[in-house]
Amino acid sequence: MQSDGKTLRLILFVSEDWFFLSHFLDRARLAQRSGYSCVIVARDNGSADKIRQMGFEFESVPIDRRGLNPFAAIRDFLSIRAIFKRHRPWVVHNVALKPIVLGALAARSLGITRIVNAPVGMGYFFSSSALRAQILKPLLYLALKLSLNPSGSKVVFENSDDLEALVDSGAIRRRDARLIPGAGVDTALFRVHPEPAGPPVVVLVARMLVDKGVREFVEAARILKRDGVPVRMQLVGAPDPNNRGTVGEDELKAWAEEGIVEWLGHQTDIAGILANSHIACLPSYREGLPKFLLEAMASGKPIVTTDVPGCRQAVQDGINGLLVPARQPEPLAAALASLCGDAALRHKLGTAGRELAENLYANEPIGQQTLDVYRELLDAE
Repeated sequence: MQSDGKTLRLILFVSEDWFFLSHFLDRARLAQRSGYSCVIVARDNGSADKIRQMGFEFESVPIDRRGLNPFAAIRDFLSIRAIFKRHRPWVVHNVALKPIVLGALAARSLGITRIVNAPVGMGYFFSSSALRAQILKPLLYLALKLSLNPSGSKVVFENSDDLEALVDSGAIRRRDARLIPGAGVDTALFRVHPEPAGPPVVVLVARMLVDKGVREFVEAARILKRDGVPVRMQLVGAPDPNNRGTVGEDELKAWAEEGIVEWLGHQTDIAGILANSHIACLPSYREGLPKFLLEAMASGKPIVTTDVPGCRQAVQDGINGLLVPARQPEPLAAALASLCGDAALRHKLGTAGRELAENLYANEPIGQQTLDVYRELLDAE
């Protein structure tokens, strides 16, 4: 694909290299196949060479996701602006709150108007009830209102709750809002397998964060153990020291030593983890559209998750899973117990989830919807 004789250069700006690999790699590959030259801008956590070997340019920026130092923000802005100036992209795609604020400002300062902003999940400060988060939330709304939807830009949401909230607040124009449901899922890799033998295995795959509902998951495990429900509860994922809501490694080890849950740490074979489980669980406080739930659906697993933005986008209560209130271990435990004792219900919900994954969330259509947004910006010139 070319414009005025030049290859279309796309900058994809995300906070972390691992997030690009887990959530945007397939879309970047599709963009590459469609003629875009892709530059990935992110913090290098050790995957920069891997990304370059895949055929992408990679620019490292040392952004601290939890940092609030204004001098560090100015430094980051100048670094990002220099990268944008060097590459002169046709389209800039900023993902998550800090890249949106810094990336949109850098692009606009260089006269780059083709901007796609994607506020996935809305972040810690929008889901946390901590005093610090509540104090800063109005400032973040102001920053978003100034940077989220500049003239000529499009704003991509993973769920309709976040889209409607920001349209209603006046932060974005409805005509510029686009709904693309999640990061997509590889329905060939994540397949349906027969349930393994033994007691039901309930698995939560996520970064080990408070707002993923990790503590509620552990409390639900205690309730199930108290009630004599035969079940294995597994946590899969690592702490995230750059997130203010992280659960520490010592606490995770203590839970495992107590025998309440199994903590498997970071794992790369999530398809294998799901194949050896019976039920997927994500008691999150708020999401964009969680990739783990899409992977669980594609694997034919019934889901127990919370009735919050993002999670309820993926799960239809009683159709492909069960919805429970957030931050409440008792109803979470009750829903898990009902599925643990009913193999027929697990099969019914899991079969429906697989069908939804194939029809709505497969990688190719999700990637094509993203390219369609880029094309809108280019055709508007």
